Amino acid sequence: MAGAQRVTSRNARFQQWEALLGNRKKRNQLGRFLVQGVRPISLAVEYGWPVTTLLYDDRRKLSGWARELLRTVPAERVALAPELLADLGEKAEGAPEVVAVVELPADDLERIGTGPDFLGVLFDRPAGPGNIGSVIRSADAFGAHGVIVSGHAADVYDPKSVRATTGSLFSLPTVRVPSPAEVMAWVERRRAAGCPLVLVGTDEKGDADVHAFDFTQPVLLLVGNETSGLSSTWRELCDATVSIPMAGAASSLNAANAATAVLYEASRQRITAGRRGR
Repeated sequence: MAGAQRVTSRNARFQQWEALLGNRKKRNQLGRFLVQGVRPISLAVEYGWPVTTLLYDDRRKLSGWARELLRTVPAERVALAPELLADLGEKAEGAPEVVAVVELPADDLERIGTGPDFLGVLFDRPAGPGNIGSVIRSADAFGAHGVIVSGHAADVYDPKSVRATTGSLFSLPTVRVPSPAEVMAWVERRRAAGCPLVLVGTDEKGDADVHAFDFTQPVLLLVGNETSGLSSTWRELCDATVSIPMAGAASSLNAANAATAVLYEASRQRITAGRRGR
């Protein structure tokens, strides 16, 4: 493409992009992360996320999608050697058509809007980026308004997390916070503004069966770390805890599956309540 830069060696510029794959500190310092895949890139553009650079191979025949992307998105275009693009794409075989470099959004809880139908998810100290991505995807699918990732955790913008969201990251506000203090200050502001947020934790010994709890009220669902569950601080802050009925030999679900099950129940209750109200 006319006017595009070309990078054919592992120079300093390429090493900077490569660092975005596995170096959280570098992502935060540069304020950038990599997006791989047709759907995630398309949704990033659709929802107005600032794309700074589009990386592609100008020596291959590109699809109509890739040509349109390069024609319409106001971003720097850099042609990479196929082997370099393959490294950034992390595909098992071959190179992707395009990899996008996208700006990190602010970690501002005010990005998450609240109202009488609010449903949000807080993931406490998740260890696996894939689980973060799965929770974001489920939250988006079942009508949540935002996701909060709290404490020392895997990174929302790790490529494994971004891929696992299948693009939902770009339509659903997701905010990283260092501790419960920031979240509770936000919760109190929301409550003072007239949104009676209820904090509901998932626990195998919950106060109530998930089906018996009223999820039609404004709810922030708290999901614990994959191995240790919710921290003692979050347990104390919960207004209620719910458990998921289990059958067979299983004693619990992993964090992402548990979040999905509760979000489905919340969505089911809300849909049913809406039908009754008509």
